[in-house]
Amino acid sequence: MDINAILFPVLVLGCMGVVFGAVLGFASIIFKVEQDPKVPLVRECLPGANCGGCGFAGCDALAEAIAKGDAPVNACPVGGAAVSEKVAAVMGVEAGSAEKMTAFVKCQGDCNKAKTKFEYYGSDNCAFEATVNGGRKTCNFGCLGDGNCVAACAFDAIHIVDGIAVVDKEKCVACGACIKACPKSLIELVPYAKKVRVTCNSLDPAAAAMKACDTACIGCGKCSRACPVQAIEMIATKAVPPAKLAKIDYSKCVGCGKCVSECPKGAIVKYN
Repeated sequence: MDINAILFPVLVLGCMGVVFGAVLGFASIIFKVEQDPKVPLVRECLPGANCGGCGFAGCDALAEAIAKGDAPVNACPVGGAAVSEKVAAVMGVEAGSAEKMTAFVKCQGDCNKAKTKFEYYGSDNCAFEATVNGGRKTCNFGCLGDGNCVAACAFDAIHIVDGIAVVDKEKCVACGACIKACPKSLIELVPYAKKVRVTCNSLDPAAAAMKACDTACIGCGKCSRACPVQAIEMIATKAVPPAKLAKIDYSKCVGCGKCVSECPKGAIVKYN
């Protein structure tokens, strides 16, 4: 066996490896992108849920945005105040008062309260069902209960109970995934500490709303007039004839519950 026939290719490959390694090492120095040293420190503070609730692609993207000053230190909805304080310490700023939020489904139209137009046997997908004459429910603004929001929640914080979606506020991290998944725009973020909720999102006039659901807001305004701190506004809808829907200003609401007792349809509820 000719030993040179074996050694020569080995030596050539070895030399090529040294040359390519040197070129790559040189290129890494020339084209090196400097990273703000605060980025990995901020990233360590974040919970790693990568839920997108902050408005960025994930925790890595949020860490970069915070380090650049493009996002506030309390931008992470999952981590809450504890994470905000850690990030603020890294950035050398005040954490600020980030009020804890939770998702809320603005509908009480369960199997016993809401009327239906037809029996639906299609795909268990709210977006798909909504294309079929607005869905099975007479109220075109009510929860369809097919569970798009349930599938979107990475924290097992929302479930279908008696035909409608219900949020477990103890598990909810306010990431907003369920809000994006709901084709009826029924879910919103509300302050965790506030107990009073308007449980209707119907934009129909009173007569149509009452016909569709037993607990629909009829826009009578009794709740607004009863509120001692003017925390409830009657928002005009685009219905024909004109209609109004109660909306709570949580920056004013003191949780007295007078609106709850005044509502003739039970469309306003005070939760524990």
